[in-house]
Amino acid sequence: MNASTPERDLKNPVTWPFELSFQGTPEPPTVSFEFFPPKTDALETSLLTAARRLESLGPEFVSVTYGAGGSTRDRTHSIVRRLVDETSLKPAAHLTCVAATREEVDAVARDYWDAGVRHIVALRGDAPTIGKAYEPHPGGYPFAVDLVSGLKRVADFDITVAAYPEVHPEARDADSDLDNLKRKIDAGASRAITQFFFDPEVFLRFRDRAAAAGITIPITPGILPVTNFGRLKSFAGACGTAIPDWVHDLFEGIDDDPETCRLVAASLAAQTCQLLMANGVFEFHFYTLNRAELSYAICHMLGVRPKTGSETGGRAA
Repeated sequence: MNASTPERDLKNPVTWPFELSFQGTPEPPTVSFEFFPPKTDALETSLLTAARRLESLGPEFVSVTYGAGGSTRDRTHSIVRRLVDETSLKPAAHLTCVAATREEVDAVARDYWDAGVRHIVALRGDAPTIGKAYEPHPGGYPFAVDLVSGLKRVADFDITVAAYPEVHPEARDADSDLDNLKRKIDAGASRAITQFFFDPEVFLRFRDRAAAAGITIPITPGILPVTNFGRLKSFAGACGTAIPDWVHDLFEGIDDDPETCRLVAASLAAQTCQLLMANGVFEFHFYTLNRAELSYAICHMLGVRPKTGSETGGRAA
């Protein structure tokens, strides 16, 4: 965070433990969910089972990622098409700049449009080889802002981009990172989803800085329920997310106790969302890790309930 960023007075200052009750709100938040393409047909079936479980909650959309370096592109396409054909969900397909020419990316985008997909999550993507610096693909879109512009030339997609409350690891500083977000919006992005975080004040201050910079599109916090703290530390280190000491304390000693870990994770994520709701945030994007149970439970605690078929636009059985 930029050292010059002024402190803000929160309606509900963040303390641990959070002093919030699970009383719900008159209007539950809007939610969306993210899945990643699994490597086998059996795991793909499990993913679709999880998606159908969460479908009942009437999410605004569900997104499907690429693997590192675009390695799961074909399976991403397959899952997106199955979600269109077999569910009432509105899938948002991830597209990246990695390992593809502009013409190849444009062709994939046209295929999505023809299949009924109207929402794209446009990302630069990571280097195909883990640990190596990103380099634009020859003949490809160099960066996310270029990808957004190109997708808008292909069709009138609803385009979501990434935002980084704790600054992208490769950004020069917080101000340049925010400038990059503004460029993506100017190119045609209509919303942003943030990298996951644990300190709610980090998101709230980022939201306020974005508003002060003239950014008016919705910025949705990304929420990652903790299923394995050891793996989480690896994720956080790679994307520059700080893990507060009190989060370490919460999960200390329970990595080998998955049931307790899930209970703690659900409570932590729900209380984080409630604190954000108390400060005017009513949209959440859950990184599900292809498991429905935690995200479903968290949504239940936030007042999100299953919708009827008419409310979800569900298919007849």
